[in-house]
Amino acid sequence: MHRRLNRRVAITGMGIRAPGSLGKDAFWELLSAGQTATRRITFFDPSPYRSQVAAEVDFDAQAEGLSPREIRRMDRATQFAVVCAREAMADSGLGESVAAHRVGVSLGSAVAAATSLEREYLVLSDSGKRWTMSPDQLSPQMYDYMVPSVMPAEVAWVVGAEGPVAMVSDGCTSGLDSVGHGVALIREGSADVVVAGAADTPITPIVVASFDAIKATTTYNDVPSEASRPFDGTRNGFVLAEGAAMFVLEELTAAQRRGAHIYAEVGGFATRCNAYHMTGLKTDGREMAEAIRVALDMARLNADAVDYVNAHGSGTKQNDRHETAAFKRSLGEHAYRTPVSSIKSMVGHSLGAIGSVEIAASLLAMENQAVPPTANLHSADPECDLDYVPVHAREHRVDTVLTVGSGFGGFQSAMVLTRAAA
Repeated sequence: MHRRLNRRVAITGMGIRAPGSLGKDAFWELLSAGQTATRRITFFDPSPYRSQVAAEVDFDAQAEGLSPREIRRMDRATQFAVVCAREAMADSGLGESVAAHRVGVSLGSAVAAATSLEREYLVLSDSGKRWTMSPDQLSPQMYDYMVPSVMPAEVAWVVGAEGPVAMVSDGCTSGLDSVGHGVALIREGSADVVVAGAADTPITPIVVASFDAIKATTTYNDVPSEASRPFDGTRNGFVLAEGAAMFVLEELTAAQRRGAHIYAEVGGFATRCNAYHMTGLKTDGREMAEAIRVALDMARLNADAVDYVNAHGSGTKQNDRHETAAFKRSLGEHAYRTPVSSIKSMVGHSLGAIGSVEIAASLLAMENQAVPPTANLHSADPECDLDYVPVHAREHRVDTVLTVGSGFGGFQSAMVLTRAAA
C-alpha cells in the first residue's frame, strides 16, 4: 500500500558538527566569513609526521548529552553521527508521526572506528612493544569498534528506525553516496523517511602516517590557517579533518502536507567509478562528468540550470585539474559562468564525512542566497580557469546546486539539489 515508484525526496532536517563550528548556524557563519578551522594537530604529538596540521572539531560528548555509558561504548565517529542525527530529527519537526518500520538509516564513513581501534591497539600492544597480546586486556567494546555496521545501528536505535538500515563505505564519496542511497530507498517506496549522512574522525597517527606515505596531505605546517589551498597554484595536498552531517529525508508531498521546512529537493544523484587506479585520476574528468550528466538528467535539468557548484576541491593538483575538466565536459560553456568553490579550504577533508558536510554547505548556500568562498585562493593555477570565488563569499541567486565528490579507488559522485516549489 506504500509502494509508489519514483517518488520525490525532500530534505527537512539537518544536524552538523564541523571544524570550527557546532551546529548549522555557526557552520554557515564560519563559511560565509571565509574563516579557516585548520590548526596544528592537538590530539597527539604531530612532530614526527610530514603533515602536522588538521581541522579538528571541538566536540564535548558529555556536553552534547551523551551518557557516560554511551561515551564508553561509542567510537568518536559514532558519537558524532548520533548527536547529528538527534539534531536533524529535532530540526525536521517530524516527531513520531511515521511508523517505525517506514523509517530507515543510511550512514557513510570511510574509516569508521579508526580512533578507537588505534587506541585499543596501543593499549593491547603496550604502544607496539609486544607482539603477543593478552585477551584479558581487550576492551568489552571491541566488537563495536571492529564492525562498521554498529554505526548505523546506533543511529537507528536513537531515531527509532525499524526499516532499512545500511552502512555505505565508498571512501571519500561515502557522504554523498549514503544520502544518495537514502534517496533511492524513498523513491522506490522502501521507506518514507530516511536519516542519512556520514561521520568520520580520522585524525589518528596511523591515518596521518598513511597519507604521509603517499604524499597526499599538505606540508604547509608553519601557518595552518593557510595550509588548505584548493585550485591555488601553490597547493601541495589536502588538510585532514573530522566531522559529521546527518539529514532527514522524506517523501516530498508528505513533507509539504505537514508544513515542514524544506531545505531542498534532491533532484538527482549518480555515482561512477573510473576502474583505473587506486589514487590516480584521468585528466579528462570523464567519469565525474558522466555522474554529473546522469544526476542532471534525473533532475530533468539542463546544465545551464546549475547556479553553484560545490566542488570536491581537495587541494591536490591532480584532483583540482580533474574536476575542472569534468565541469567543462559536463556543463559546457555554462561552466565558465557558474561560481564554483571548495569549503575544504576552510574545514579540511573529513574523508567519508565530507560529502555530507558539503551537502549541508550547499543547503545553507540556498537558504542564504550566497556562495561560500574558496579560502587561500590567491594565485590561480592556469589549468584551473573557472570562477572559484576566491577568499570572500558572494551574494548570488542559488536555486540549484551541483555538489560533487571524488575518492580513492576511482569513485566519482554527483548530486543535484533544487529549491522545492512552494
